[in-house]
Amino acid sequence: MQTGTLISLAAYFVLMLGIGLYAWRKSTDTSEGYLLGGRNLHPAVAALSAGASDMSGWLLLGLPGALYAAGLVEAWIGIGLFVGALVNWIVVAPRLRKQSVERGNALTIPEFLSNRFPDKAIALRTVSALVIVLFFAVYTASGLVAGGKLFETAFPALLPDLPLSDYMLGIWITAGVVLAYTMVGGFLAVSLTDFVQGCIMLVALVLMPLVVMFGEGGSAGGSLAEVPVEGFLSLTEGLTLLGFISAVAWGLGYFGQPHIIVRFMAVRSVEAVTTARNIAMSWMGVCVLGAVGLGIAGRAYVERNGLAVEDPETIFIVLADLLFHPLITGFLLAALLAAIMSTISSQLLVASSSLTEDFYRLFLRKEASERETVNVGRISTLLVALAAIVVASDPDSQVLGLVSNAWAGFGAAFGPLIILSLTWNRMTGAGAVAGLVTGTGVVAAWIALGWSDWLYEIVPGFAAAWLAIWLVSKATQPAAEAAVEPA
Repeated sequence: MQTGTLISLAAYFVLMLGIGLYAWRKSTDTSEGYLLGGRNLHPAVAALSAGASDMSGWLLLGLPGALYAAGLVEAWIGIGLFVGALVNWIVVAPRLRKQSVERGNALTIPEFLSNRFPDKAIALRTVSALVIVLFFAVYTASGLVAGGKLFETAFPALLPDLPLSDYMLGIWITAGVVLAYTMVGGFLAVSLTDFVQGCIMLVALVLMPLVVMFGEGGSAGGSLAEVPVEGFLSLTEGLTLLGFISAVAWGLGYFGQPHIIVRFMAVRSVEAVTTARNIAMSWMGVCVLGAVGLGIAGRAYVERNGLAVEDPETIFIVLADLLFHPLITGFLLAALLAAIMSTISSQLLVASSSLTEDFYRLFLRKEASERETVNVGRISTLLVALAAIVVASDPDSQVLGLVSNAWAGFGAAFGPLIILSLTWNRMTGAGAVAGLVTGTGVVAAWIALGWSDWLYEIVPGFAAAWLAIWLVSKATQPAAEAAVEPA
């Protein structure tokens, strides 16, 4: 069983590394090439790259696991995310693509913000870069946790002679492959691998629920109603107002995710954004429906066949192993790795770009050559990955929990800041700094106080940041350089 599965996974790894080598030969000689692929992404590549880097392991582990455990009521997270992604493509994408070029050809989000608010440039670049590196260490760790769970569940005792647990072996293998193609090929490698990974994820999330429902021993028909959980198929059973707000509020996070919105900066033209949006939203709609179907049908299948699943977040892995030929199982596990690795690579690259452009070139080596900058970027990628491995070393970590904390942190810190900086001419640099600090602080305090159980921390964080930007901007004057009419 393991041999055929490992063959499929090995083929997937080779493909990813091959794409990394291809990208290395195409566009890693300059900072713009390494960090943004020369701003020449095809709309389809930008669309699936944004989607795949967004979805991560939660799409095949966290979301199906939540639906498996609690029922259809957990689908509100997916609904909120879909709406948030659509508004993000409509409001942020075309404006950011245009203004990031017009305002000094910014290569990173902190650089764009510093160009937009030159009177607070140093403070904005420093604080935003710190927030990016801090939250991405946690966010990347969530992907590595998912990789560790995959190998622990699917390949127990894969290399028994190594002084590593199956969980830690999975973490190191996942991190090693991602680091290889990200460090070598930069943004273009990440985007091209995201495109391929997005296609693999789409096929898997269409195939798996159909086989679970209509294959031998499947859960089609009346067996869905046999799940011994009251209201399992209800969108409202046990749903409180605060629970509903917490679920749909996930969509607010889209506006502040640096690894997603940086794709908008790299699309080949403003006109191509509309095409990319249509592709991205079609892909996301199918994938979210597939994940919802997998969680619901998977629970019915397990109950009907008397199976035991200890960790709901491993339902995808368990069913892939039970229902498919080993070669197909390998493909499905590659889809899970694709979801994990596409997000990790995007996050590592954005974090390393902030360390390079917003620390190294800003404070240490302003006259660094292009080659030196690219090499520093590669070293920074490695350092962030090592920090994430340390965070992920706890095998009891929950994928959805880690993702929710980092998602809220970015959404509150950058969401109001990005939206208002692109659309409100009266916004000031002082307001930008106030919003960034307030959003981050409120989210961190909300988590520390344990209040996330009754209201998702992104809600108070986003509202507080928006209010802080508005109040401080009204009380201060914008810099003359910032008085450019938003697109």
